Order: sequence, then C-alpha cells, then structure tokens
Amino acid sequence: MAQQVGSGAAPAASETKATPGGASGMTEADPRQNGTKPGPGDKASRGVMAGGQPGDVKAGDVKASRVRGWLRRNPQGAVTVTDTHAPSVVAAGPELDLASNDPLVGYLLSAASAVDITGLQLQSPALQELKQAGVVLVVPLISSGSLVGLLSLGPRRSERGYSTDDLRLLNSLAGYAAPAMRVGQLVRQQQAEARQRERIEQELKIAQIIQQQFLPKSVPDLPSWHVAAFYRPARTVGGDFYDFIPLPDGRVMFVVGDVTDKGIPAALVMASTHALLRDAAPRLISPGRVLGHVNDMLCVDIPAHMFVTCLALVLDPASGQIEFANAGHDVPYVRTRHGVQELRARGMPLGLMTGMDYEEKTFQFEPGDCALLHSDGLAEAHAPDREMFGFPRVSELVGKGPSGEALIDLCLTELGTFTGPDHEQEDDITLVSLQRSPSAWHQGDQGVDEP
Repeated sequence: MAQQVGSGAAPAASETKATPGGASGMTEADPRQNGTKPGPGDKASRGVMAGGQPGDVKAGDVKASRVRGWLRRNPQGAVTVTDTHAPSVVAAGPELDLASNDPLVGYLLSAASAVDITGLQLQSPALQELKQAGVVLVVPLISSGSLVGLLSLGPRRSERGYSTDDLRLLNSLAGYAAPAMRVGQLVRQQQAEARQRERIEQELKIAQIIQQQFLPKSVPDLPSWHVAAFYRPARTVGGDFYDFIPLPDGRVMFVVGDVTDKGIPAALVMASTHALLRDAAPRLISPGRVLGHVNDMLCVDIPAHMFVTCLALVLDPASGQIEFANAGHDVPYVRTRHGVQELRARGMPLGLMTGMDYEEKTFQFEPGDCALLHSDGLAEAHAPDREMFGFPRVSELVGKGPSGEALIDLCLTELGTFTGPDHEQEDDITLVSLQRSPSAWHQGDQGVDEP
C-alpha cells in the first residue's frame, strides 16, 4: 500500500528507512522512485546546510542532507513509498455440497487426518469438484465421529509439497477447529429450530382463534330450559365441536361431534363437518337426513383413516320432545325420576361409507330431567395406573343430581381427582348439559320410543 510522506519536515523523510523482510515495511526515500534524476547538489561534496548555505558537510550528515536537498528541489513535496512485498491473497474454498452417502465422506472419516487428493480415485462428485477447484490437500474436521467440515488447500507457492511438519500442524489445527465448528453448527441449528417453533406457535394461536369462531358465542335462551356447555382441546386446536342450530319451525338442533385424531388435521376436518351441518340442518330438519347428507359429502374429501362421530338432537322447547340420530358418537345420558336412561340410536360414523341410513328416535323430557351430551375425552381418560375413567362413572355422575354448570363442574372435578395433578390431557373434552326446568308443564308420555 502506498503511503505519502510530507515535504515540510525533514524528520518525516528520515522515517523512510526500509524494514528488512517486512511485508508492510517502507523503502528508503529515493528521488528515483518518482522518476526524478539526481542533480549536482545531491553529491556528498555539494551538500546543503540546514540554513541553506553551501559549506563543508560532515560525513554523518551526508544521508540526511541528501534527503533535504532533494525535497527542496521537488516543490510538490511528496514522496511515494510502496511496499516491497505483494499483499497476501487468501482464496475461499469451493462451495461443496457433500452428501452423507458420498464415498469421500467414508474415506475421510477412516483417514482422520490430512489427505492428498491428487492421486485419489473415487466415484465421488465432491472429489471431482475439489480437484477442479485446484485443491490438492484436504484436512477433515471430525467431531464425535461425524464429518463437520473440511480444510481444503491448494498447492504451495513454493511449488514444493507439504512437509511432515505442515501436515502435523494442519492435523493439530483440525483437532481444535472441529469441536468449535460443531458447537457453532449446533447453536445455529438450535436457533433455527427455535425460530421454527415460534412460527408454529404463532400459527397455532391463529388457528385456535379461528376455530373458536366456529363454536357458539352463547347458549340458546329457551324458556323453561337451562343449557350449559364446556369445551377444552387436548392441544392448541382440536377435533371436537358442538353447536346449536336454529331451525325454521322454531326448534333447535343440538350437535356434538368428535373427529378422529387431534391437532391441526382434526381441526380442519372439524371445520368442514361443522360447515356442512350448518348448511344441511335448516334445509333437511330431520336429524337422520342431516347426518346422511353430511356423511355422503364427507366421504368424497375426507382423508384416509379419518372419520367423524356425531350426535344430532332436535329439541322442541314447547313440548319437551326431542328427535335424535347418532353417527357412532358416545351415548348421551338423561337423568329422570326413574333413573338414568341412555339415548341410543344406530348409525355409522361419518365419512366411512356413502349411502348410510341413520336411525331416528324420540324422547320426552319431563320437568327436572337433565341430559349430558359428551365426547370420549371424558370417559376414555386414564389414571396413572392406566385405569380408564369409563362410561359407568359418567352415568353415575349424571345421576347424582346436579344440573347445568354444576353437573359439568362435577364431571371435571371428578376427572381431575381420578387422573391426578400431573395428568396430560389425552383427548379433547366436550360437555353439553340440557335440563328442563322442574317448574315446566307438559303433556305426554316419557320414554324412548321403540324402533
């Protein structure tokens, strides 16, 4: 790199002595470096004193006087000093896509030291790339038995081969560099995974918000009836759903469903099923026909090995009579003055086979009767010893007397006691309680009709 020395100070010129062997050293200031020929005043016998008067020159002042005299004869006053050595150039190694099954990987792992590749013959694309790039020596960076990188070197400028000491030094360097490189790789990998997890969590939160929009914002306000509902997914999003769909004739369709599997796949199928039910219920009215229609529609697009269980129940608030059909869902329990009854109806889960018929049944609610519609997240939960909570326990809880929110709270409290404080929820839980007020009056017989 060139440096400029100012003409206004003689001491600056004296700093231009060459540094022997120094790549960054500066050469002695010589007018010939600027292409200026020396004049007569440059001779030792014609030296110029500091005051500008000619006179005798002492031997020790010859060199300094030469410089000062030359500076005065160069009004531009700039001496250009250049490096005597060319700057070092470090070339980057070739961009290498080294596949894990490349033969070069196994060879370097077995060698575990510097390898001269000039005479190496392997069916290796990576080896060919290295040779084409002018690499002659490869030093593998190995950490914990894995190849984490390469040191690739071209031929020496002296055109001599790498000595034993060179190879020893390179192998020692690789031994220190490999663990550090591995740590760096792991840190970058962990950072990338953390960013990916953060993106997934954000997407799941958005999916959770969207899914919550499918659930009812409130329960229906029906005279002489009390409705309560609870939903808790096992993951951020789930496959359970429930809804209250108003019908044109003033009745209300209650639906509770459960998609096989959990998480995002189940949530997507749940959204499709919910939309189909919402579309079909006001048109078809009949719970059996609604389930049949939704089943045929789902069979076309539902992923393999997935299906939906669903209970559809149509309530006439005035009379207390219900019509219901069941597509393989958990049987609802009703507490009556005669004990706990089950609302059973035959039907295949949705999305398995087209052309299915769904049996319809009716039931008459008496004042004070209370039903619990539920998903299998309650009955199929397990204790630490793997005992299942079971449907008999659910039936027993329904028969204990509470209704509405009190019944749901009782179920959740008993479930928490059964599974223990460290239990991880296994499946989505959906609970819907439907009770006819004890003060309601109606006419008609109670019971499930015969098929």
